[in-house]
Amino acid sequence: MDLATPLTYVKGIGPPRAAVLESKGLRTVEDLLTYAPFRYEDRTNLKPVAQLAPGETATVIAEVRTARLAAFERKRLGLFEATFRDGSGETLLAKWFHAEYLAHVLEPGLKVALFGKVEFDPYSGRLVMLHPEYEILSAADEAEAGLHTGRIVAIYEAAGKITTRVFRTLIHRVLETLKPVPDPLPETVRRRLGLVERWAAIRELHFPAPGTDLRALNAFRTPAQFRMIFEELFWLECGLALKRRKARLREGIAFELNDRVREKIKQMLPFKPTAAQKRVLAEIARDMAAPHPMNRLLQGDVGSGKTLVAAEAAIIAIENGYQVVVLAPTEILAGQHQYYFKQLFARLGYVVALLVGSMSAREKRQAKRLLAEGKIQMVVGTHALLEEDVAFHRLGLVIIDEQHRFGVMQRLRLMEKAAAPDVLVMTATPIPRTLALTLYGDLDTSILDELPPGRKPVKTYHVTEDRIEQVYSFLAREIEKGRQAYVVYPVIEESETRALKAAEQMYRHLSEVVFPGVKIGLLHGRLGAEEKEAVMTAFKQGEIRILVSTTVVEVGVDVPNATVMVIEQAERFGLAQLHQLRGRVGRGAEQSYCILVTGKLNEAAQERIRTLVESTDGFKIAEADLRLRGPGEFFGTRQSGLPAFRLANIIRDQEILELARSEAEAFVEQPPSPEELRRAVAYIREHWQRRYGLVQVG
Repeated sequence: MDLATPLTYVKGIGPPRAAVLESKGLRTVEDLLTYAPFRYEDRTNLKPVAQLAPGETATVIAEVRTARLAAFERKRLGLFEATFRDGSGETLLAKWFHAEYLAHVLEPGLKVALFGKVEFDPYSGRLVMLHPEYEILSAADEAEAGLHTGRIVAIYEAAGKITTRVFRTLIHRVLETLKPVPDPLPETVRRRLGLVERWAAIRELHFPAPGTDLRALNAFRTPAQFRMIFEELFWLECGLALKRRKARLREGIAFELNDRVREKIKQMLPFKPTAAQKRVLAEIARDMAAPHPMNRLLQGDVGSGKTLVAAEAAIIAIENGYQVVVLAPTEILAGQHQYYFKQLFARLGYVVALLVGSMSAREKRQAKRLLAEGKIQMVVGTHALLEEDVAFHRLGLVIIDEQHRFGVMQRLRLMEKAAAPDVLVMTATPIPRTLALTLYGDLDTSILDELPPGRKPVKTYHVTEDRIEQVYSFLAREIEKGRQAYVVYPVIEESETRALKAAEQMYRHLSEVVFPGVKIGLLHGRLGAEEKEAVMTAFKQGEIRILVSTTVVEVGVDVPNATVMVIEQAERFGLAQLHQLRGRVGRGAEQSYCILVTGKLNEAAQERIRTLVESTDGFKIAEADLRLRGPGEFFGTRQSGLPAFRLANIIRDQEILELARSEAEAFVEQPPSPEELRRAVAYIREHWQRRYGLVQVG
């Protein structure tokens, strides 16, 4: 057996268990050995029941004598009680609330290891453990009881019927069978950082030595854990550094930035750009002028003018005789981008087309034909742009909006439609640095950190549903001053119909009951492109005073006279999306307001709303959102772009990530020897590509 042995051949696993483990991404012996516990318990205090005392935390090995659901509590609390007796002859009571399922698990006669805090139960006058951790021990476990009790034990996330105890047994078996293996980390890096040797680190990860600090273990900061986290992040960052280096060596388009291009950009600009926009455009123009493909991430806060910068980059490509493609994650967003670019490019005479799945076969055919003939300068679309039969006459620039919503292979399919186009990735979600390093580590980054001059921060208030009348009174006062307002029902993808109904009902209620004399408009994703355009135009021109909408207003609607944003059911959405919506107001010189209307809030929702009320800094809000929801849910969908780490956690391990990145960059740019770099590339190809999509690293 070696690290590459498939798990199905490991004693105690076999094909059925191997299939369950594969669903967790565990296929080989190495995968199993790097499957990290999520916490540790100190079970060194192993005691007979007779010696237990109230207030102490202990481990007891005893037999189940009685087990029952408390009859009087059955309906309400699902209270399950069991008594346990060991060789000392004394009994211990254990209780679990909301645990009806235990009636089918803990049966008289079973030998069990219990771990928990001992208390005095005034009802029975006996010692009791409330909600103890338990593990059922089989006869086979007697020989291995020392793995599960009397020590600090690792707790793993179960996989189907493979419990934390089974994981412990299997990993121990593998460690006992396998010979120590060579350490893959470059020796120079290991020595410089004083890292624990890999084999010792793996053993310590699963079976910490006696006396290991439990707090350090649960903070994932023991030397062994640090080493394993660093290794995971180092290989990821090495792969990204190799991708960046390879991209710099590829031949690309050297776009010319001459006076004609500059004149066209000036002609298009609706206002004087900010210093940040000028700086970022200079970075993009420099990349586009270079003879290798640009790979740049453009991120910035709400209202900082990312789309305008993307339009400037598009002009550079178009004036050099190339086409531009804009890839958006949803049809709504694609439609808004097309509308916005069409307005911007109206006086330049560029043709801006749309290509989305819901278009008729005839419309699609026509768009594809004109695209292939070079009669379309810019095409905006969704996944429909990735279809086989979409061909370009001369594609030079790819703009991807919210890249995290697209998988690695989808992006590659688009790149393959041209020799080596320049790539500009835009994100309206300000991304904390640590997340940007893992999600977009192969891209150079430009940040728009400045709002256009004369804008005041939006004042944000939280109001509960029962005070909605006060919100309407405030709205009425703003409308009387000649201002405009949005009332938004955020739409979740699965329940668009429900949100639509809510928006339609509110539209009728506001038009007929609350503001009968005010012109109110309705905007949602089901409207046709022309209807949508008509509503937006009427709102921009001030004919519509209140716009009732689903989240289609999240981007692309720019009305400086709109000063109030009312968001209904605000508790149902992530901070980033609420911050996006708030960014629709505050675009003129007048003071603007965002009112978050919610029902009753749980603790997490309270913290989200409080963060938004207290801050208008998109990066601070994004950090809070990442902390509250974790990286997997940060973007509102579990996206395919995020690496699936075994041990590293990009929220907890920010400092280790920064260290791994600088070490990886130094190693790739100045390797100790060509042979060491070759070994590293081979290791990444073999171990890391299937996990992180580190394609084409070598």
